[in-house]
Amino acid sequence: MRSIEAFGYPPPGLPTMSFPRKRNLCLLPRAELQNSVMSTLGRYFVYILASRKYGALYVGVTSDLIARTYIHREDLSAGQSSRYHIHNLVYFEQHEDIDAAIMREKRIKKWRRQWKIELIEQANPEWHDLYSDLLG
Repeated sequence: MRSIEAFGYPPPGLPTMSFPRKRNLCLLPRAELQNSVMSTLGRYFVYILASRKYGALYVGVTSDLIARTYIHREDLSAGQSSRYHIHNLVYFEQHEDIDAAIMREKRIKKWRRQWKIELIEQANPEWHDLYSDLLG
């Protein structure tokens, strides 16, 4: 049986911020959050969308978080997010390297559902939609 570390889940007691080249922007104040995301051209994001609190989840990776979230919200692409009405941005993290972002996305996708919920609640306990915070 594989250990949880093989799936990329941090061991108990280790903060999410301990991973290299990852910046958890969900923990920043709103004003700093907007300035940080708007100035990150060339950066990559792993994000989680939810249909509602404890609802259906979608994990993805993108280089333009605002545009990609808009595509999901407006159902501009057919797929899981439009089929299950998964429109709320509840978690994201920034990476400087696309390979690291893709690896992190794949690991999170393999996680148990409860681990994903714990990751969201660590940074966004109320499951607020962060999209409006990105826009200002």
